[in-house]
Amino acid sequence: MKIPFSPPYIDDDVINEVTDSLRSGWITTGPKVKALEEEVCKLSGARRALGVNSWTSGAILVLRWLGLQPGDEVIVPAYTYSATALAVLWAGGKPVMVDSGEDFNISVEAIRRAITSRTKAILPVDIAGFPCDYDAIMSLVSEPEVKAMFSPTSDVQRQLGRIIVVSDSAHSIGAHYNGKRSGSETDIAIFSLHAVKNVTTAEGGIICLNMPEPFDNDKLYADMRLFSLNCQTKDAFTKSKAGGWRYDIIGQGMKCNLADVNAAIGLAQIRKYEDLLKERKRVFTRYNDALKQYDWALTPPAITPGKESSYHVYALRIKDVTEQQRDEIIQEIAKSEVAVNVHFVPMPMLTLFREMGYDIKDYPQAYRNYAHEISLPIYPQLTDEQADFVIRTVVEAHNKVMGK
Repeated sequence: MKIPFSPPYIDDDVINEVTDSLRSGWITTGPKVKALEEEVCKLSGARRALGVNSWTSGAILVLRWLGLQPGDEVIVPAYTYSATALAVLWAGGKPVMVDSGEDFNISVEAIRRAITSRTKAILPVDIAGFPCDYDAIMSLVSEPEVKAMFSPTSDVQRQLGRIIVVSDSAHSIGAHYNGKRSGSETDIAIFSLHAVKNVTTAEGGIICLNMPEPFDNDKLYADMRLFSLNCQTKDAFTKSKAGGWRYDIIGQGMKCNLADVNAAIGLAQIRKYEDLLKERKRVFTRYNDALKQYDWALTPPAITPGKESSYHVYALRIKDVTEQQRDEIIQEIAKSEVAVNVHFVPMPMLTLFREMGYDIKDYPQAYRNYAHEISLPIYPQLTDEQADFVIRTVVEAHNKVMGK
């Protein structure tokens, strides 16, 4: 039974929405993007939401708006996809990597130890869709001694008066945290709408704005939208109107807007997202119920007091194996044509960051999480029969490699 890892959810509603965009004669940023932004606000509770062409460009845009200067530090988890730190580098800052907890997410105590007068932002990551401990993180940046240490290097930083918290919510659209939905727990959150995500636009992202007073989130949305369009005073939709050709460039912006033809895919999906989320939870629960009987299987966190995952990745960990044994189990699984993955290779193990001086030995929990982890297929289209086949395949592969 051939089972892909994460095919996109494409049904007639998606096809019809995209066709509508194509037939409209307008395929770049326009009404579909606006409608998707409004749907994200409704789902997440964010005050404003801005569509961009990827999570990465959205994070770069936010960090450039923050005004990072050379030497400014941004705390990130060592255990995440490389885009989290690459965005910091492209924005001119220095990534400060810290270790994770056993729930895969960034350690709050590790954040505390890493804060210096140069710290300007924290980027926690909701690994696999399970929310970080945001109450603790938001409390930390508001502690008097932490605020007293804060040394702003831009007008935006001075206006905020503390370290900003930008949630890397790439995996967690639809997750729950203490009565809120992902996207509204921190100052700014950024969703990924990449092809493998719960809601996709093929490539894309959404910046969710929740800045406290004295910031005006409506004005901030308008400013960031302008910045995402090369700081051009008229977007293409407005310029296309009769007599509307004249424009100006008022700053050094970026070109990272989301197109309507892409937004149409996500718009059709997000309108039925609660149902799609239930189907993801069905698969996740089926895996959990079957695998928890094995003492070698560490099932991933999904529901704890105040938290519920978006069920984006089923991050199974195998107890008492080496990294090599984990790789051998994956090879055995592949023989049955079941596609699995690993989330993630910790950034200090990647050539770019290793050559910059980061050392995986400084992040022991991140390494343990990685070395034992196998991501199983999870998506709404996966049937119970297919899920059961995945389970049998994983169990048989484990037993063969481990000699049980």
